Amino acid sequence: MAELTGIGVSTGLAGGPLLRIAAVPALPEPAPVADTAAEVEKAFAALAEVVTDLGRRADRAKEATVAEVLRAEAMMADDPMLREAVQESIEGGTDAVHAIDAAFATHRAAFEAAGGYLAERVADLDDLRDRAVAVCLGRPMPGVPQPGHPYVLAARDLAPADTADLDPEQVVGLITADGGPTSHTAILARALGLPAVVSCKGILDVEDGTLVTLDGTTGRIETGVSDETVASVKAQAADAAKAISGATGPGQTSDGHAVALLANVGSGKDAVAAAGAEGVGLFRTELLFLDRTREPGLDEQVAAYREVFAAMAGRRVVIRTLDAGADKPLPFLHQDGEPNPALGVRGLRIARQRPEVLSTQLAAIAQAAIQTDADVWVMAPMVSTVAEAAEFAAAVHAAGLPKAGVMIEVPAAALRAEKLLGVVDFLSIGTNDLSQYTFAADRQVGTLAELLDPWQPALLQLIAACGEAGKATGKSVGVCGEAASDPALAPVLAGLGITSLSMSARALPAVRASLAARTLAECERIAAAVLDAEDPAQARKLAS
Repeated sequence: MAELTGIGVSTGLAGGPLLRIAAVPALPEPAPVADTAAEVEKAFAALAEVVTDLGRRADRAKEATVAEVLRAEAMMADDPMLREAVQESIEGGTDAVHAIDAAFATHRAAFEAAGGYLAERVADLDDLRDRAVAVCLGRPMPGVPQPGHPYVLAARDLAPADTADLDPEQVVGLITADGGPTSHTAILARALGLPAVVSCKGILDVEDGTLVTLDGTTGRIETGVSDETVASVKAQAADAAKAISGATGPGQTSDGHAVALLANVGSGKDAVAAAGAEGVGLFRTELLFLDRTREPGLDEQVAAYREVFAAMAGRRVVIRTLDAGADKPLPFLHQDGEPNPALGVRGLRIARQRPEVLSTQLAAIAQAAIQTDADVWVMAPMVSTVAEAAEFAAAVHAAGLPKAGVMIEVPAAALRAEKLLGVVDFLSIGTNDLSQYTFAADRQVGTLAELLDPWQPALLQLIAACGEAGKATGKSVGVCGEAASDPALAPVLAGLGITSLSMSARALPAVRASLAARTLAECERIAAAVLDAEDPAQARKLAS
């Protein structure tokens, strides 16, 4: 028996035989091109088949989060610039399969150089390349094993398409060698309710069929275990699931201290699926703007927002204004390239260059709010100063919307939290970006994944500063990053003064049960201990 460690990103226990994801077909030797037109048609047909396949998978996906990611990946495969690069390569004498490989390599390099959101999509490009190459060679697309029995899936990293057909009756846990707390594997594992560990070096050296166990909370993996050990872990997982299912009602500690449990959504379909939530803590509006050469009009925006508001009638809906920019480029914004897009013109900063984009969005939100009885709160992303927050709040109130807030994503904002609450009505902490900016660690650099662990004491200290500001002003401070979905971390956040947690709908029951198991005083005691921890491992131990 051997022990491996990684970063636990989706809580729970699992055990069973380990199986690795199918290998990608190797490229053959280059072949001469006898018929250029036929070769172009062959390459385009391969790309079209990938787009069609991803669309089918999106339609079959049971989770809205998975479907959205798959459709975004399909748009990347259907990019006219990609086809143009393939055609140019073939016209230069390269055969179809190598032209596809070269075109994706060029796009990959450009995404990596851009950094930020685009760098996060490199794994998607790799997956699209592998699928297109397989189709072009007449081979099956790489995919998840279907052995007909429960197993633990291992991979270098998981692409969105890999997760679409995951059967929770077969795949009981996920382990990847790469990735971090905000990778696709982490996000989708939480959406599917599967225990998962990422950044586990050595997992791909474990032979297929080896019995393993994993703990998605601690990141601990044991290989070469006995059948009895697997059975014991499965029994523990079943007991935990039973306890979680028994927790119902609003989020609160065992002595009645309220912590609102909200859902992250991107569409009306998501909102309907989150019926068990107390409201929406993050409505991501940028999904309406993706891949648009023209900004969605006022009426289109009103309809989209109204759909979510109506699904949450009588409940809180926190809607985030457009979170895009040089690191999440939208064609209609016509932004120039930047040396470091993650630190450039994004989020609220776009309003400086294109104020009409924000004013139209606020007008649409106001109209949609009037047509429903949802309790609509509006927040801006990428806010750094009190002046920015005050200007945004004035614009929100001028549009006729009563609640204006800002996201805490950069340390400068966290350090001035009480001043910010002097000009806005609430704060919402985006732990994904706050981690990245606090530790100067790119979310897609696997070797830095441990710095992005939400249990990092420095990150928790910034969250604590925001919680204290909320207490001092009597205003709401929520968390809407991936950290909010960690049941073990929920009592710590409550003890730090956080008043709401927003997450994927599937994560709600486990977080609700975790809060209900402790009093507020216990949460505060645990939180104080965790703030003095030396590292994430010690922090987790102190909270257990």
